[in-house]
Amino acid sequence: MKTTFIYMTAGSRDEAAKIGKELVSARLAACVNILDNMSSVYLWQGEIQEDTEVVMIAKTTEDCLPQLIEKVESMHSYDCPCIVSLPVLGGYQPFLDWIADNSSPQRREER
Repeated sequence: MKTTFIYMTAGSRDEAAKIGKELVSARLAACVNILDNMSSVYLWQGEIQEDTEVVMIAKTTEDCLPQLIEKVESMHSYDCPCIVSLPVLGGYQPFLDWIADNSSPQRREER
C-alpha cells in the first residue's frame, strides 16, 4: 500500500480535533497531527484574506483517500476545504507498515 500524508486546514482547533478523531475512529487515517495558530494569507472571492487556521496532517494510504475526502468534506465548515495528498516516497518501514495496518476501513469492520 502506498503511504500518503493528507494536508488539510480548519478554522478552529475544535473543528480539527473533531475531524481528526472521526478519521482515526473510521480507520481512514492512522494518525492526525493538529498544529495550531498557522497564519494564512489567501485570495478568496477576489479579495485578499488573512486568518489564523489550524493545520491537520493525516497519515494514511492512497486507498483511503476517496473516503477520507468525502468524510472531511461532509464535516468541514469551509465552502472549499484544503485537502491535498502528498505522497510519501520513503521512510522507516515499520512506521509505514503501522500506517498501512491502521488505515483500513475494512479492518475496522473485521473487529
